[in-house]
Amino acid sequence: MSGKRWLTVLLLALGALGALGTQSALAGRLVDLSVFDRADSRRLPVYRQAGNSWVAGQPGHEYRLVLRNRTGARVLAVVSVDGVNVITGQSANPAQSGYVIAPYGRLEIQGWRKSLAQTAAFYFTDLADSYAARTGRPDNVGVIGVAVFREKHVPPPVPIAREAFPGAVGEAGAAKRSAPAESAPAPGRQSNESRDEAEAASRLGTGHGRREHSQARYVQFERATSRPAQIVQLRYDSRANLVARGVIRAPAPCGWPCPTPFPGFAPDPDGPLSYFSP
Repeated sequence: MSGKRWLTVLLLALGALGALGTQSALAGRLVDLSVFDRADSRRLPVYRQAGNSWVAGQPGHEYRLVLRNRTGARVLAVVSVDGVNVITGQSANPAQSGYVIAPYGRLEIQGWRKSLAQTAAFYFTDLADSYAARTGRPDNVGVIGVAVFREKHVPPPVPIAREAFPGAVGEAGAAKRSAPAESAPAPGRQSNESRDEAEAASRLGTGHGRREHSQARYVQFERATSRPAQIVQLRYDSRANLVARGVIRAPAPCGWPCPTPFPGFAPDPDGPLSYFSP
């Protein structure tokens, strides 16, 4: 592609930097990704199996994504949940709009962006209730992705003219969207004909939750390359499903009731007791 091309992206207000635990973040060369359970106020541990990384979500719990830029330059993160771009609501493609993260910055994404001031909260839910399935796109439910781009050069962030937000669903411009979030849910299609229907129905997805304030603004960013410098991929499902798949090791059975070494107080038996000293 010849000539200079500027991509309109969004820059969220960044909070203070914070270290992400290595056991609760998926580390990348450019960007780390972690999932924070908002109901339990904890980062979800990452489990690894056969080259895949997983987190166990609790149905009904809201969550947010936390991205940390490991570099001293701005990067662009195009983020997808269940195969859907979290900004535009379109079926995700790395060429789409994303978030700009400041050098060594930390970015929290609480939900699907609806405007420059609002998001709809992410929450773990069953497959049928997921935003992707309700809009007729159930094939990629259960995966979070981040396509990371370096910047071609680093100008200071300059706000540009405001325009209708491309991901604003149910507002001006919604008719141009390929998959509006507020539209009537399209009938879900079976994502894998050979997969057992009961197993597919038990998969965990991400819902389209309550509206929250989340301020963003447009900035300019030119990608150094047309292809991502890094793609981070994190899968998720319920704990029960991950135990069934062998991703999480189930506790070994010990019989019932399970013995414990210090069950509590008991009266001394009759007769003298012996005490030993090493």
